[in-house]
Amino acid sequence: MSTERLAFMIGLLGSVHCIGMCGPLAFAVPSLKQGWAFLVLDKLLYQLGRIVSYCFLGLMIGLIGQQIWMAGLQQGVSIFSGVLIVMAASSRLFKFQVFKNTPSFFLKPFHKAFNYALKHKANHLIIGIINGFLPCGFVYLAMAGALNTGNVSNSVTYMFWFGMGTLPLMFIATLSMGFTGALLRRRINKVIPYFMLCLGIWFIFRGLELNIPYLSPAGAEQGVAECR
Repeated sequence: MSTERLAFMIGLLGSVHCIGMCGPLAFAVPSLKQGWAFLVLDKLLYQLGRIVSYCFLGLMIGLIGQQIWMAGLQQGVSIFSGVLIVMAASSRLFKFQVFKNTPSFFLKPFHKAFNYALKHKANHLIIGIINGFLPCGFVYLAMAGALNTGNVSNSVTYMFWFGMGTLPLMFIATLSMGFTGALLRRRINKVIPYFMLCLGIWFIFRGLELNIPYLSPAGAEQGVAECR
């Protein structure tokens, strides 16, 4: 699977979770003009704003990742990322807590900015950008993948396709005010930890360089080149 497809799939699966977690924020954003055309345009701008934020995060994490690759530490980073993802997946599968919830003081600035934007009837693009920076487990998962892409351009591309993966369901949900029911979200959320577990194991195997084609190629750089 190419890195772009992987990023898209993470976004697509994650968007089901996002509807439940970030959906209320998205639904709270009213369209300032009447009519379906304006509603669709506003909701598209909102989604575009989130993708802009993800690309910016890709730029930041890509700058860090590029220095790591230049220092020859890519194997360790791949293994470390994989271990963290496996731990996060295991905590959901076996119902034990590895990572505590995001401290409220991290969330307050985003909520204040979001409320300020709503109060002053900011453009949907701006509100979407604010929403894109909200702390989110699936965004962290995508950033771990972007960190392992090797350079800034690939990192931004990875986060762009992650954002595109979140777009379909989030866009439909904001139009329909709750496209997916709670039962469907619960069922898909049960599958997501297994997907995370596979992804984490893949990162670990790739870092170990066991000379297994596609899964754990002999050189990290070669492995990334094959994915591209």
